[in-house]
Amino acid sequence: MLKNYFKTAWRNIVRTFGYSALNILGLATGMAVALLIGLWVHYQYSYDKFLPNHESVYRVQRNFNSNGDTLTFQTTSLKLANVLRNQIPEIEYVAQSDWMAEHCLMVGEKKFYKSGVIAGTDFFKIFQHPFIKGNPNSAFKDAYSIVLTQAMAKALFGDEEPINKMVRFDNTNNLKVTGVIKDIPENSTLNFNFVVPATYGEQVNPQAKINGEQTFGINNLQIFVKLKPGISNAQLASKIRDIEHTETDNINAMSSYVTLQPMERWHLYSNYINGKDTAGFLTYVNMFSIIGIFVLIIACINFINLTTARSEKRAKEVGVRKAIGSQRVDLIIQFLAEALLLTLIAFGFSLILVQLALPWFNTLTETHLTIPYSSGIFWLSMLGCVLVTALLAGSKPAFYLSSFNAVKVLKGVRQTGKSSSLSRQILVVIQFSCSIALIISTVIIYQQINYAKDRPLGYNLNRLLSTNMNEGLSKNYSALKNELLEKGIITSATTASTPATDVNGHTDIDYWPGKKAGETVEMGGVYVSEDYFKTIGMIMKEGRDFSGSYDSTSVVFNEAAISRLRIKNPINQKIKFRGRDFTITGVVKDALMISPFKSPDPTMFYSSSEPQEVMLYKLALSIKTQDAISQLTSIFNKYDAAFPYDYSFADENYAAKFKLETLIGKLSGLFAGLAIFISCLGLFGLAAYVAEQRKKEIGIRKVLGASVSQVWFLLSKDFIVLVFLSCLLASPIAYYFLHGWLMNYNYRIKIGVDVFVLSALLAIFITVITVSFQAIKAALANPVKSLRSE
Repeated sequence: MLKNYFKTAWRNIVRTFGYSALNILGLATGMAVALLIGLWVHYQYSYDKFLPNHESVYRVQRNFNSNGDTLTFQTTSLKLANVLRNQIPEIEYVAQSDWMAEHCLMVGEKKFYKSGVIAGTDFFKIFQHPFIKGNPNSAFKDAYSIVLTQAMAKALFGDEEPINKMVRFDNTNNLKVTGVIKDIPENSTLNFNFVVPATYGEQVNPQAKINGEQTFGINNLQIFVKLKPGISNAQLASKIRDIEHTETDNINAMSSYVTLQPMERWHLYSNYINGKDTAGFLTYVNMFSIIGIFVLIIACINFINLTTARSEKRAKEVGVRKAIGSQRVDLIIQFLAEALLLTLIAFGFSLILVQLALPWFNTLTETHLTIPYSSGIFWLSMLGCVLVTALLAGSKPAFYLSSFNAVKVLKGVRQTGKSSSLSRQILVVIQFSCSIALIISTVIIYQQINYAKDRPLGYNLNRLLSTNMNEGLSKNYSALKNELLEKGIITSATTASTPATDVNGHTDIDYWPGKKAGETVEMGGVYVSEDYFKTIGMIMKEGRDFSGSYDSTSVVFNEAAISRLRIKNPINQKIKFRGRDFTITGVVKDALMISPFKSPDPTMFYSSSEPQEVMLYKLALSIKTQDAISQLTSIFNKYDAAFPYDYSFADENYAAKFKLETLIGKLSGLFAGLAIFISCLGLFGLAAYVAEQRKKEIGIRKVLGASVSQVWFLLSKDFIVLVFLSCLLASPIAYYFLHGWLMNYNYRIKIGVDVFVLSALLAIFITVITVSFQAIKAALANPVKSLRSE
């Protein structure tokens, strides 16, 4: 019987090939979109879950009370790491880390600038990456050791055995390779190329260890912990919350509350409100999950509409089957089998579409997604999705067609009426409402991105380069700068503790004029050398900068910092931080150094007599960029041949801040286009059905003198009205959700009426184009053929 059901279903598909092709194409596209989004969503949820015992790994964070605002910092102190290690027995392992710094690794003539981590000796007991070579328990017994990833070992040693070989580290010391681990998967929050033990850093800079162990106020490390089996974060939270409050004379410690964030939340919960991690990237993951479901529903609506619209064609089949003894349940199974067969065919095509789209999609999202053909769980999931899709798409047609009265249909009495037409119209409205909402969302996202891109930066990043400093460049900085200026390659140069487009360090202000009792303020702090403001193009609002001399007791604030401190007439006012007195000598206009979507962060700049971690230099307009890079490479290598010349453009670094929003905009546009395409397939089929159903009416109208345009309007107006109603429904829904999304940004657009009008006009235009083919075809048909049977 089951074989007969599918054989009959196949014959019907072949007999109505045109409509079946529309159904299959619509379902295949919808399922391909859902599968593509499903692979991407699964990838996002899989972050960090490849590590054993990941559920017991946590990052230590600080919630800092800054003048009533709760700020969350992931930078912590060495003293806190020692206290957690020695005083909290519920914690099994603790590892402090100086994260993601770039260092030079050398073996012979091979030189690489790579990011890595200097971490506590328990690092690999917390993050249990599989060792290909070496022993994780003894890898860091020697301070002068290094563990490499597989790719890094290959780059340095080729096919040679790397264990016990020496790597020159930052051209200062030789480190012995004691381990090689598997390459870090892409779905890892923490990525690195090597790990060096913290004991090495203590050997190289013992004073830093001494200073770090004395106070909770030096927060320049990240701390990771692994809890003992059976211990939860909830059990530990109250015990560690006030653990820094033993330093009663330290305003930073007394205003900080220690918390733990589980590893499984690092990737998706990156937004903090009042000290609690909320859905950051998870918002977009959920958004695209909903979009995938909506697109699949749109495809199912196509199936329902096209099948029920052609019900008259199958009415006699139903009547005959019932007359010879078929029960309603048999007919329901027959039509569901047909829907299942169509869905299975569509699923096969969807796999082909996804396979073809994955290279482009991976490039867009910077992932390496693949279809897991060898996974049994994948095929079980897909089987479930196919069955649900078939049931969703085929249930209404199955129950509707099987309800026909056998006597009436065999007598030629029509079983369709206003109710069936109304249900199709409602489904079309729902279908296009989803598509139009996606169009509106895409437009708003791109408007927000462009609005932030056009925002005044407060400094000039054009032709500004940055290079990480090292010992050799620092020693020869003055000579390097002078030669670059003399040769006309650059117009100015400086150094700073952070790149121009970021602020890495924060500091507390202990005293300022007008400070209230118990008030605390923490703000960004940047060490700068001579010509800093000139080089990056910041404009002084009042006072002076540091140019000309080293000002050991002078500071410059930006406007946001002065506003936060509520200081009037700030020039020559006294402040205190880190136990020292300073004089405000200048106020610089705000610049967007961190986020282009938020208000400028309060920032303090202080002068440094020594070159800092980053060199910033402005290329001269008279020299081509390519020629400048060639000369810069030669000159930098002259002053430090041990390190490869490495640089980045500040404007490219700033543009990278739009990466997430740009990706969301592109994906929204892609899926909005596919949703419209699927909707138009259904509209095309319905238009063909309506034209076929009304061909005699059209023939009579043409005989009576109706023009082509009148016939076109007759067939198109109902669809245009439905799409217009969809616009009215989609607009307030899209506004509600987009308004909530925009509230995440301090600097945001106002949603105007023009977006909804333009989206509506676009949707109506697409509808007219889709319907017009069938309408004009019907209008141009010879009325003699349509009226011949009369």
